[in-house]
Amino acid sequence: MGRKIRIQALMILMAFVLILSGCNFNSSESSSEGSGDKEGDTKSAGQVLNISATADIPTLDSTKAHDGVAFTVLNNVNEGLYRQDENHQPIEALVTEHTENEDQTVHTFKLRDSKWSNGDPVTAQDFEYAWKRVMKDASPYNFMFVTASIKNAEAIMNGEKDAAELGVKAVDEQTLEVTLESANPLLQSLLTFPTFLPQNQKFVEEQGDQYALEAENILFNGPFKLVEWTHDQGWKYEKNADYWDAEAVKLDTINAYVVKDPATGVNLYETNKVDRIDLSSESVDQFKNDPNFDTILEPSMIFLRFNHTHPVLGNKNIRQAINMAIDKESLTDVILKDGSTALNGVVPKGFFQSPEGKDYRELNGDFNTGTVEEAQKIWEAGLKETGASDVAVSINISDSEDHKKVAEYLQAQLEDNLPGFKLEIKAVPFAQRLEIEKAIDYDLSLSSWGPDYSDPMTYLDMWVKGGSANRMDYHNPKLDELVTQARTETDLSKRYEMLLNIEKILLEEDAAIVPLYQDGTSILMREKIKDLIVHPTGASHSYKWASIEE
Repeated sequence: MGRKIRIQALMILMAFVLILSGCNFNSSESSSEGSGDKEGDTKSAGQVLNISATADIPTLDSTKAHDGVAFTVLNNVNEGLYRQDENHQPIEALVTEHTENEDQTVHTFKLRDSKWSNGDPVTAQDFEYAWKRVMKDASPYNFMFVTASIKNAEAIMNGEKDAAELGVKAVDEQTLEVTLESANPLLQSLLTFPTFLPQNQKFVEEQGDQYALEAENILFNGPFKLVEWTHDQGWKYEKNADYWDAEAVKLDTINAYVVKDPATGVNLYETNKVDRIDLSSESVDQFKNDPNFDTILEPSMIFLRFNHTHPVLGNKNIRQAINMAIDKESLTDVILKDGSTALNGVVPKGFFQSPEGKDYRELNGDFNTGTVEEAQKIWEAGLKETGASDVAVSINISDSEDHKKVAEYLQAQLEDNLPGFKLEIKAVPFAQRLEIEKAIDYDLSLSSWGPDYSDPMTYLDMWVKGGSANRMDYHNPKLDELVTQARTETDLSKRYEMLLNIEKILLEEDAAIVPLYQDGTSILMREKIKDLIVHPTGASHSYKWASIEE
């Protein structure tokens, strides 16, 4: 059996090498042989970084992007008012001066001189156009403008006002004025998020429905330019010589390869085709003593969505029983083995503290835990309430190895522990999974959520009625009301109590979803890679300060 696996892995690797050749990404540049570099001379070391990605980019339209892959690319090829620094704090990007009025509701931003990749200047009008386009087109992340308290954003989302009335105005080419509904201490952090990036109106309209679907159909004003994009295979960044802070950018080239099979990733790493990979659980034991091995606890959660209109899954007892019937500790410790930890709440542990310094997860505790026997009693009650004798449903997952592994574990757990339960696994490409979720055309969906900004609200306002991140037709008016109140509450302790209660409504009162685990990532990254920044919120990676040192 071991020999058969090795042969299959070799065949996969050979096929993938052919793909890399077809992409023309010059992967041979990653070789360090014969470099002859002087110690400390990073520029002569060959500033080429080769990385893997688990999925293709669905779109690079910042007004439509709603996934981690696109956010990371956008963060490295574009520039907004602010970006995250090496310590994940907002720093001025295109902003040279930021002033506000006395009650902190009118913010004025002066822009530095910078260029798009076609030579056009980046102007305040580019921000006004892009932000109003987000609201006009009901983009997936338009709720970020409500979170930022931008004037009229919520009324526009509710269809009560037109997108043209959003509180953003280009005073002149280099002056942007943003008006808020109320003071918001999170504003600068929120403005680092890709949804707040600018767009060149003339170029966007010239491209029409092809905008941002290919490398040549998008403009760049960030540290790098995307010069190649071969769908489902990979993409290539090159340093943007016209970037306003080009002197800070050390890498010349970044090659990103789509690698869905972890075994292929390992082979590519061992043959020096890539410099950083995420490891699957099968590889952790093999590499855990490697000096390049590391484990990162992420602030993201993996969870099950329910279609709340389903005749059986719409029942709270059924949802609660499904939650309790899953041994989450065995999932993380035996199946995944990548540093992930069981999660019984929406907000992960270790990242978000109250004004008094207490961890959110510690304050709210665990929800919907219990024995299999307790789960079975609740299950029987749910079947009785719905009039069902058995339940046959399917689970929507991405076609990645980790998703397949988790889905197979859930299938075994639920079919073993809940009498009459049958689960069919439906694996589709990542982008298609998202579309299926948006259409609520599923029974169960294995989903993930990473924070957009450093506050528990990033996990909690997902569930408001009609929110683009809801994607399961869930609604509780009490939750919506608490979210609205918390957005404008200036007493931080009182606000935090509201944030705790929002999670209680979602999980204690409604058992609306099944949190499974807090993500952990086991990686191999070559020691020569320096200052590659992994952010806990928003776009996950910044390559602006990264370098290769041999």
